[in-house]
Amino acid sequence: MGINILGMGSYLPEQVLTNDDFKKFVDTNDEWITTRTGIRSRHMAGWEPTWYMGKLAARKAIENSGVDPKDIGLVICSTITSDFLTPSVASLLQYELGIENAAAFDLNAACSGFVYMLDTAHRYLSTDDNLKYALIVSAESLSRFIDYEDRGTCILFGDGAAAAVIEKSDKMYSSFLGSDGSGARRLFARSLEVAPEVKVDRVFDSGFPEKPLRQLYQDGKEVYKFAVKALPKAFNKAAEKIGVTVDDIDLFVPHQANVRIIETAAKNLKASIDKFAVTLDHHGNTSSASIPLALCEYIEKGAVQRGQKLALVGFGAGLSYGSVIIEY
Repeated sequence: MGINILGMGSYLPEQVLTNDDFKKFVDTNDEWITTRTGIRSRHMAGWEPTWYMGKLAARKAIENSGVDPKDIGLVICSTITSDFLTPSVASLLQYELGIENAAAFDLNAACSGFVYMLDTAHRYLSTDDNLKYALIVSAESLSRFIDYEDRGTCILFGDGAAAAVIEKSDKMYSSFLGSDGSGARRLFARSLEVAPEVKVDRVFDSGFPEKPLRQLYQDGKEVYKFAVKALPKAFNKAAEKIGVTVDDIDLFVPHQANVRIIETAAKNLKASIDKFAVTLDHHGNTSSASIPLALCEYIEKGAVQRGQKLALVGFGAGLSYGSVIIEY
C-alpha cells in the first residue's frame, strides 16, 4: 500500500538575505559562498514564528487538496526549531486549522524529518482503516539558532515551511530509514545546561564542544563525508525492496544542504544531475523543510507530473538518513 499526495503548500518568510548581505557582519563574499555551497540567497524569519509559517503552508496544502479539515485524522510536524518545548507545533496547527478530530505530534529527525514523517504517516494510514487523510508539515526557523560569528555555518541556513495532505492508495511505495548515532556530535544544538558534577557519561559528553544553548554547531567536513555516502545508500536500500533502479526514477528530491553534496551523490549513483531537484540557491538549507519546499516548487512549475516516480532522500543531524520512493 502506498500514498497519494492530494495537495501541497509552502510558505517562505518575507525577509531575504543575499550573500552580499552577509558581508556586512561576516568575513565572506558572494563568490566564496556560491562556489562552496551553491547558495545565493535564503529567506530568514523575522516576526514569523515557526508555527505560523507551518500554519500558512498547511492551509495552502489543505486548500489544494480539496479535503475538509474535519476529515483529517492525523497531524504530524517535523521541526528542530519549535517555538515551545511543549506543546507541539502539530497541536497548535490542529487548532489553528480547525482540524477537530486528529492525533497530533511533532517529529525530530533534523534534515531527514520530512522523509521520516512521510513514512510514519504512511504506516498509520496503512494500519488504521478509520484514518482517511493525514496532514504532514515541515516548519523550520534555523536563523534563530545560528552562530553569526561562524562564517562557515551561518551562511548555509534559511527558514520556511511546506506541507502535504496525503491519503492511502495502491501506488508504488518503498522506504528505508537509518541513523548513525556515533556521529551525533558532528551536528547539534544544546537545549539544556547540565552541571559537570552530575553528567552521567563524561566520555560521551566530552565529545560535544561547549556551545551556548540552542546554538547550532556543525563539523562541516565530517557531515559532508557522511552525506555523500548516506544519500546513495538510503536510495539503494529503498529501491532494492521493490526492484527499482536509478533509471526508473523521474526525479530525485534530496535534502538541500550543499550543491557539492548533491553533485557527488549523483555521481556515486551514476545518475544525471539533471534528474535532481535543486532549490538551495534561493532557499539555503532549511533542514526538514528543504525536501517538501523543493517538491512543492517543482510541482507548482509543472516539472512533476502525475504518475512519475520520485525519490525523496534526506540526511542530517543524528546522524539520520532515509529515503522514500513514491509515485506522484
